[in-house]
Amino acid sequence: MGFITGLYEWRLKTKIRKGDVPGHIVLALSESDLFADAGYIKLKSFASWCKEMGIGKVTVHISIIEVDALINKNICSKLSIEMLPVLTRITPDVNIITRGDKEITRNGIGDMVLDISLGYSGKFELTKAMKGIMQQVKNGNIDPGDIDGNVIESHLFFKSEPDIVIRAGGKRLTDFLIWQSVYSELYFTDVNWLDFRKVDFLRVIRDFQKRQRRFGK
Repeated sequence: MGFITGLYEWRLKTKIRKGDVPGHIVLALSESDLFADAGYIKLKSFASWCKEMGIGKVTVHISIIEVDALINKNICSKLSIEMLPVLTRITPDVNIITRGDKEITRNGIGDMVLDISLGYSGKFELTKAMKGIMQQVKNGNIDPGDIDGNVIESHLFFKSEPDIVIRAGGKRLTDFLIWQSVYSELYFTDVNWLDFRKVDFLRVIRDFQKRQRRFGK
């Protein structure tokens, strides 16, 4: 079975156009996906696959139910102590982001940026942006009539629009990047995160290249 999988993986690689990979890829997970140590090992593998494929920006969103403080702290601690040294060997540009904005930042000179979002939902991000704009209006720095999409985007924490959003082992997306992902391609896979293999990743990239993006048109 391993030989067959390896052969299929090789065939997929030959069909992927290196110059046409997503510039920004988002992976949406739930907190349960990282409870087991294997979940963190898979995260390392995923980052390595993206680096190998030449993807410049990778965002991993971990949805935390009602942003449970203890779960958030435990996941952040495990990422900080155990995973950060491993991930920074793949790319020096790793950011772990919580609702306190950037919890941990390592700014290097790598060719791939890896953002890991812990419970920083789209609703939270938009609410925070609206509060910031309202404060600017109150201070007289912005006229209400001048508020448009550009103003809203300037107050969002995440600036980049993803090319594709992957939801592993689920049929519904989280509300992450509500504004930014409006024109993103969506990819749902029945494969659970712990069972997600490199061949599954290559299928995502191959599927993306076969699509005709319409950007809402």
